[in-house]
Amino acid sequence: MKRRNFLRNSAIATSAVALKANASNSAFFIGTEPIKIALIGCGGRGTGAAFQALSVKENVVLVAMADAFQDRLDNCYNSLNSDKNPGVKARLKVPKENQFVGFEAYKKAIALADVVILTTPPGFRPMHFEEAVAQGKHVFMEKPVATDAPGIRRVLKAAEESKKKNLKVVVGLQRHYQTSYLETYKRVIDQKVIGDLVSARCYWNNDGVWVVKREAQMTEMEYQMRNWYYFVWLCGDHISEQHIHNIDVINWFKGGHPVEAVGLGGREVRKGKEYGEIFDHHYVEFTYGDGMVLNSQCRHQPGTVSNVSEHLIGTAGRATEGKILDLKGNSIWRHRDKDDKNPYQVEHDVLFDCIVNDKPINDAENGAIATMTSIMGRMATYSGQKVTWDEAINSQVNYFPEKLDWNHLPKSLPDSNGFYPIPVPGKDKLI
Repeated sequence: MKRRNFLRNSAIATSAVALKANASNSAFFIGTEPIKIALIGCGGRGTGAAFQALSVKENVVLVAMADAFQDRLDNCYNSLNSDKNPGVKARLKVPKENQFVGFEAYKKAIALADVVILTTPPGFRPMHFEEAVAQGKHVFMEKPVATDAPGIRRVLKAAEESKKKNLKVVVGLQRHYQTSYLETYKRVIDQKVIGDLVSARCYWNNDGVWVVKREAQMTEMEYQMRNWYYFVWLCGDHISEQHIHNIDVINWFKGGHPVEAVGLGGREVRKGKEYGEIFDHHYVEFTYGDGMVLNSQCRHQPGTVSNVSEHLIGTAGRATEGKILDLKGNSIWRHRDKDDKNPYQVEHDVLFDCIVNDKPINDAENGAIATMTSIMGRMATYSGQKVTWDEAINSQVNYFPEKLDWNHLPKSLPDSNGFYPIPVPGKDKLI
């Protein structure tokens, strides 16, 4: 499935030169009342996204907050309310009655807003995005946008509805909003400085992330929600939660997604019960429709060499972010980024500019395609099989619990020693 036009238009909109849409869903914001924002998911990324949304030049206020946990909401509110950031504090207008806690809290918060920030663990993204679109709200949502194929299909359906409603949607794949990547794209794709693309590599190899210890009073649902990074239904594994950034860049430059994947992975270092059910390393060979191969690595192993990057090889040279070399290794071009804005801020600047001035921006489809690519890679490493795009996106494997309740058991449960079942390549199909 070719996405060249869609992805190219995404980059153009990011550069703020897109034409105005015919519809005028948001024109009433111009010069009138503040744009009301709701924050759904008040952890670290949600707090950061709220800071960025409240730092745009447009007239905005945060009017509602929602989280599954009271302590996370309180911590987020206190951070936003700090005297260290008076500009952000002045735009914080969330009284106690607009601070919602629990699994259904998102619906109440969304109802009070014009724009919704979705920054919960990714497993909740499909249902939250569906609700925001159903209520006619503009959206910033973090990546990944789902953790399994059924979730992706829900997001794609909601994305189509969001376009019909002229809603503005930005997904937190911030490299699309980063000057060094946009300048590299211009030279590699528009100007073909390195010729035709023949192969690619991408990496997210580092030590790993935080762990939340189990406490005696926690139900299984609460423990998994607190330690969400290590459960597939919540996180999608680190190939989706982190490495999606790198995979997405290759899709973007390639103008489409791979048609098949084969790979390997497992748990070599991170074997403790606190690490739930996910792998600590994945290697995937993605093949695109024209035969081009992307070699993809991601690893969470302390003490190993770190590498977070993307590399494109062409018939006349090779490129990485902000740098192009010829085939002999001589520098052709290098981006000087000292004056570049923070892309995490730029993505919010672009979103609110598009809302106020009714410019087209909708990253939802691209976010779903990037997420599905990473899920296809996970399917390949978990199963040990070659997985096609059609098999992956039509998969009926659903990791999400049948019921959201603190006393309800998620689908993945520990044994008597506290260890969770780990996928076994060659035995588990997982497609």
